[in-house]
This record gives sequence, C-alpha cells and structure tokens, in this order.
Amino acid sequence: MPLDSKAIDLTNMVERYSGEGDRLQVSTAPGSDGIVRRIEVSAVQAGTQPAWIVFAFTNDTSEQIERLIVAPHFRLSGSGVIWPDLGASRISAITASQGFPPEREENAEADVFRLTLDPGTTVTYVAELRTPNLPQIYLWEPDAYKDKVTSFTLYKGIVIGIAGLLALFLTIVFVVKGAVIFPAAAALAWAVLAYVCIDFGFWSKLVGIEGDSDRVWRAGAETVLAATLLVFLFAYLNLNRWHVRASHVTAVWLLFLCALVGLAVYDAPVAAGVARISLAAIAAAGFILVIYLSTLGSDRAIMLIPTWFLLLVWIIAAGYTVTGSLTGDLVSPALIGGLVLIVMLIGFTVMQIAFAGSGLGHGSVSDSERRALALTGSGDIVFDWDVVSDRVYASPEVEIMLGLKRGTLEGPAAGWFDVLHPFDRDRYTSCLDAVLEQRRGRISLDFRLRAVDGHYFWFHMKARPVVGADGEVIRVIGTLSDITETKTSEERLLHDAVHDNLTGLPNREIFFDRLDAALAQAQSDRDMRPTVIAIDIDRFRQVNEAFGMPGGDSVLLTIARRLTRLIKPQDTLSRLSSDEFGIILISESDSNAIIQVADALRRTLLTPVTINDREFALTGSIGIALYDPQIHRRREDMLKDATLASSHAKKFGGNRVEFFRPGMRSQQTDRLALETDLRRALERGEIKPVFQPIVRLEDRTIAGFEALLRWDHPRFGRLNPADFIPIAEETGLIIDLGIFVLERTARELAAWQRALDVTPPIFASVNVSSRQLLRHDLLNDVKAVMTRSGVHRGTLKLELTESLVMENPEYATQILQRIRELGAGLALDDFGTGHSSLAYLQRFPFDTIKIDKSFVRPDARGARPTILRSIVSLAHDLGMEVVAEGAETESDTIELYQLGCEYAQGYAFGQPISALEARKLVGAPPEEPVARAS
Repeated sequence: MPLDSKAIDLTNMVERYSGEGDRLQVSTAPGSDGIVRRIEVSAVQAGTQPAWIVFAFTNDTSEQIERLIVAPHFRLSGSGVIWPDLGASRISAITASQGFPPEREENAEADVFRLTLDPGTTVTYVAELRTPNLPQIYLWEPDAYKDKVTSFTLYKGIVIGIAGLLALFLTIVFVVKGAVIFPAAAALAWAVLAYVCIDFGFWSKLVGIEGDSDRVWRAGAETVLAATLLVFLFAYLNLNRWHVRASHVTAVWLLFLCALVGLAVYDAPVAAGVARISLAAIAAAGFILVIYLSTLGSDRAIMLIPTWFLLLVWIIAAGYTVTGSLTGDLVSPALIGGLVLIVMLIGFTVMQIAFAGSGLGHGSVSDSERRALALTGSGDIVFDWDVVSDRVYASPEVEIMLGLKRGTLEGPAAGWFDVLHPFDRDRYTSCLDAVLEQRRGRISLDFRLRAVDGHYFWFHMKARPVVGADGEVIRVIGTLSDITETKTSEERLLHDAVHDNLTGLPNREIFFDRLDAALAQAQSDRDMRPTVIAIDIDRFRQVNEAFGMPGGDSVLLTIARRLTRLIKPQDTLSRLSSDEFGIILISESDSNAIIQVADALRRTLLTPVTINDREFALTGSIGIALYDPQIHRRREDMLKDATLASSHAKKFGGNRVEFFRPGMRSQQTDRLALETDLRRALERGEIKPVFQPIVRLEDRTIAGFEALLRWDHPRFGRLNPADFIPIAEETGLIIDLGIFVLERTARELAAWQRALDVTPPIFASVNVSSRQLLRHDLLNDVKAVMTRSGVHRGTLKLELTESLVMENPEYATQILQRIRELGAGLALDDFGTGHSSLAYLQRFPFDTIKIDKSFVRPDARGARPTILRSIVSLAHDLGMEVVAEGAETESDTIELYQLGCEYAQGYAFGQPISALEARKLVGAPPEEPVARAS
C-alpha cells in the first residue's frame, strides 16, 4: 500500500471463494515476522452460504495509512446484454485479521469501507459478498475519492440540469404546438431524464429506493427509453403516411415493450436485456429508414441524418461498454452525457421544424439587444463617459442610492470629485488618464461615493475604452457594482483580527507590530527611547466572582476608556490578556515624565467604579521597562521585563509602580525550575487525573465525572492546575497533557460503562485548551482514543469555553462538527462568562451547557442571579442538557433541580477523587497495571 497511490484496481488482485458454506477458513499473508496465521470468518447471517473474497495489504512505511475500499453497486461496463447485472449491494462486511476493524461509510452508490493500516503491519481482509458477481473493487485514497465524487457530482448535476431543462422546454413547446411530433420528443426527453437520474443515483434520493428495487427501476427506465425512441421515430418520420404496415409493426413493438415494463417487476435482468436489444434494433432500423427516406426527398429525414448517425455511434459505444470491451470510470458518465447531447440535438431539430419561418427562428434579437438584456438582468449600473464632449452618464439607480437629484452625476468627469472620497480622487483620475494615454486596457477600480447623509458607498468600476477611426479614445464605457457590504465585511474582519473584541483596543498582535517599529526606529535614532508599561489589575478575579463575568466586562470597558484619555496619539494602549494592559510610550523619554505618566495611570485606576449601585475601587500593579539597546533587541524582551516588574509590584501588595531591574530575573528561578520539572512529570508518573462526580439531580445518581489534573511534585507537594497549566500553555506541553488526560479518561470511562450498564450510559468530560483546538491532529487524536477505548457514542465529552470557540468561530464550527461526527460529545464550559453571539451558539454543535459557578452561587442578599433561569431555558430551547457547577449545599441542589437543571457538580457531592476511588464508586474492577505515559 504505497503512500503516493491515489487509486488501485483490486478487481483482478483478490482471491475469490464460493461454495465454502457459512464459514471461511483462510491463511493470512505473512507479516514482517514471516508468520502465517489461520483465521476463520463467519457469515453475517447463517444459512446464506455467501461468496467471499480475500486480500491483504502491507504498510512498509513509517506512517499510518487510511484508505477506502470501494465496490460500486452498478457499473455499465461489463454489465452484459443477456441477463445483465443491474447492480446491487456487493459487500456485506469486511473482517480484518488484526488492527482497526474496517468501518462502513454511508454511500448510496457503492459499498465503502474505511481501512486503517498501522506502520510496518500486514493485514489480511476477508470480505463477505452479497452477490456472487463483483464487477469492480477499488482501493482509494480518501481525499482522492472525495475529489472524484465531488467532480462527478458537479458533472452529474450539470447533465441532470440540462436534461431537465430540455424535457421541460419540449413539454412547453408541446403545449404551444399541438402536433404529435412534440409530445413524442417531450416523452423521449423525460425518459432520458429518468434514465439519467437513475444511473446517477438521484432517483434513489428522490423516491427513497431501497434494496433490489433499484434494479426494477433501472430495467423499467431502459425499456421506456426504447419505447419512447420508437414513438419519436414513428411520429417524426410520419411513417403512417409511407406504409400502413409501419403503423402495425410500431404498435406491436410498442405493446411488446410495454409488457416488458411489467416483466421488469418480476425479472428485471430479463426485461433489461430485451430492452437493450430492442434499443439497438430501433437505432439500426431507424438509421436505415432515415437514409432510405432521405433518398426519396424527405426533408425531415435529411435533417435527422446527423443526429441519428450520432445515436448509432452511441449505441455501438454502449454495446462495447456493456460487453466489457470499453472500461473505465469515465465511460459510463460520458455515455450518459452523450445521450443527453443526442436528445438535445433531437430537440433542436424539432425546434427548427416547429418554428420554421417565425421571427425567433431567424434570430430577430440582435447582439446589442442581447447585451442590453444581459446587463439589465445583472443589476449593474451603466457608466458611460463621452470623452469628446466630456460628459458622463450613469444609470439613475446610483443617484437614487446616494439620495441625489436626477442628473447630478451627469456632466464632466471631474464633476464626480464633489462626491468622491478624498482618498480615491487621485486613483480615479489616474485610471481615466492612463486609458486615454494608452488607448487600450481595462479599468478595474474600487472607490467611494458620498451620499446626501454623509456616509459613503463603495462601488467597483469595470470599463474599457472605445477607440475611434483616428485612433483616439472617444468613449469609456462599463458598469458600476455596489460592493459596500463586501467592503464593510472586509473592514470588520481586518479590525477584529488586530483588536480586542470587548474593549476595541489593539490586541497583542498589533501591540508587538508597533513595538517592532518603535525598536527599529530606536536603533537608528538615539533620541528615540520607547518605554513599555505593563498594567495588571489587582484582585480582578474577585470582581468576577462578586458580579459575574458581565460585571467584570463592564469594569474592563471603564478602565480601557479611562486609560485611553491619558495617552497621546503616538502612544499605543493594548489589552494583552483578560486583566492585563500594555502601553508603548513614545511621547515621553525623560524618566521623571515617565514616572508622572505611570502615577497618573495608578491614580486613574483608583477612581471608584459603580456596578449594580455598588461602588468600589480597583488598584493596579504597574511595571515599567525602559529601553536598553544592549538587552532589548527583541520585542518579547521588553514586554517580558515590564511584566516581570508588574509581577514584582503585585507581590508587594499592588497599587504601586515598579521599574524593571535585572535582579528581578533571578526571582523567577522557581518558575523556571517548575517548567523544567514539568517536562519530565508525565514520564515519572507525577501527574495524575482525578475525577469530580457529576450527579443527576432527578435521582441523585452518578451521571458522569469531570476529569481534572493534579501534580504530585516531589518538592512542592500536590499542585493544582492553576499552578502548572499556564506554564504548560506557554511551553506547548499542554498538548501532551491533553492527550494524556484524554486517553486516561477514555480508558476509565470504558471501565465504568462495562461495570455500570445503565441508560443513558455514564459519561466523562475533558477540558480542551486553545492549543489543542488549533491543532490539526486533534481530530486524529479523538478518533484514535474513541476507537481504542470503545466507549459509547457521545459519552466522552470535550469541554470548551465560550472565549475559546469565539476566538475563531468559523474554524471552531467546522472542527466541532467533525469532532461530533467522530462520536465525541461537546460541552460548552463556563457558559455566560464569555462574549458569544446567540447566532453562533445555534451553529455550534454542543449537546451540553455547563453554567459557571458565578451564576449558581447566591448573591449578598441570599438570592441567585435572575439570569440563571434564563440560561436554563435558553439551553433547553436549543436542545441542550444543563450542568450547573458550584453546587455546595443541599439547598443549592434542590433549587437547581427546581429550575430545570439536569445535572450538577460541586462540593455538595464530594471532592475530586482518584481513578481507583471512582472505579469503586461505580462498581468497576480495579485498574490493571499499565505502562507509564511517555
């Protein structure tokens, strides 16, 4: 199984077995160790005595390989003429000798199984066939197969659309023109449409075909196609006028084909075989009749010669295909497209007869009229500049849009300066001048026009010059399109990419960009001495706990507005994280002036803030890093030093200003040591998962657990996640920690579910960090864990916070949807503490909402926040279950149940417990010894 192969035809490479009964014993292919094993496979249903195929794959690469086994239900190539193979489900099941079991994927047109082959392994597969005949079996690379299906889907849609429009148009012509030739042509077109829909699998989606009924429909469609072709030939050539026997032969033949339609219900292969022979006979006899009548001077016969010749060629090609002489995936779609093309030519021939002598048939619509109609249909605005008289004409729509009087924009080209945005005038003039000078080219220009109320609309101009007989430009003509919404969306995306969503301040990216520019300027200008100020709000967590996240957001907005008033235009204020702000101070370089600015910032933070009629004062720890060209060569160095100074200020109680001193770095030794120890903690088995129970409030039974991490440090003792998770986030070790807790939790969950067979099954929740969500390997990690553990679908839940998914909602929506398809559950953690949009919340495929404990705990008056009931109702309206965090007392539990919460977790139900204690709690056997994570 090579990595670079897109598709391999296995049809002639498999070993076939029949007459083996319901059990098949085969020897496996020798692996890398040379050992040959014997395996036995039983039929899915006893007594069926199926046919079997056996094949083996070797992965001699160092990578895991995924491939698709594809067995099409129907193939026109090689289907046969007598008792043709009309398609059926080919493979019942595939059994692997080792490794991942093949997974059947839903597909209406083929049996598709996904195989996973580990590096350096040889796996033997035994496939049980539903029918003895297996016309084709392919090994596909998943993306290549997806691309193939996608490309054919577009082609199929186009062909079906053309066939449908053709049938509909010919039916309309039949209504307008009552001659018998038109219903015959329309019937042929509808028959071809039905045949195309069945062959392309669209008919099964439309009427819900199941089982062997697809064969009946296919045989019926081929029979009806032969019958309608016979009727069209009879009606078009007026055979009843040439000989009375023609009517008799046609009637008998038609009755015979109608009987075949009934036969298709009982024996579809026989009916299809006779229909194919009849279709070839009609084409051959029709060609002889057309040639014969052409020699007699029949105009209709002469007009039909090219089309019927193509039909005869099509019949010959189809014959080679069904007998197996022509093979390939493109043959069948090409034949179907050719059949639609032939019917289209027949339709054109009929149209020529129908409208002979009419104005439409002679093309009374001129090319200029067609262009005018096309322009009107596009909705674009006409722009026409008469260069000689210097007069511009624009469609009235643009003046209506801008609220201008009719004729305001008609006049000299320079007259548009009054409504053009000042920044766009030079580009507008340059484009027009360039066209006049070069006397060729195209204009593609975006500019803004001012409306009466003062705001601007964006327009896109596409125009080209018209050159006169003297070689000079006499006109510039084109169109204007309103692109205001597109430009607004682009500006919003650009703004959101470099600004904080809450405060509107520049984010960390633009902060570093401007700091880079300041440092680069400082290296060339000695008078330039940028200063970085880091501001950390003291005890901001207490604000969130007292007033909830909405109250904390209000405080941050107030602080951002106040700090903005203190800095000058050349300075930069940025929000670096939740309660940290950064300032690039360029307007001041003197130390005394910098101290005054810092003190003003400190006093501003002391100004009381009012929330919910309560007034309180905040303080801030302010760190200052002065520019030193010897140590501040990188932007990270300056911000790190300023942050270090602010941390030093916080250690001394906050509400103070500290300048960075090199001695502060030595105080970070413990943190560096902790980071070093963290890299080996997993290998040493020091980090272990603990599990906090989640209780079903209805009956107080264990519904699940949330997995948490604890670090038993050899020197510092047991550490909570808050002590080491931030370090893991910064160093990237959070990826290894995430995979570790995911695998351990899935293993424990499988043991719980085996011991506690209840409905619904017990579940477990695992938190996901931002680094994990942004990794492309997250999907593979989840799939591997789900496959190895065998837990019930939807019971291993991944918890993500609102702020995490809203960092990139479009990307998060796609990733979460694919995680959900893999069988994992999704829980929205700390709901109500972020800034998610309800519109996005409806799009995220979460099945559980976890309410933050700030909404569960009673306020100072002993009452719970009124928004709690609204959150529970909103979750239920969205079809989600609710888990309330922070339940600490019996009264909490009772009130949460009355509010409609399904689950709760908190100290009211116990502290987080070890994996062994969790197993004892659910009655699972003790854990078997396992190797430590590496």
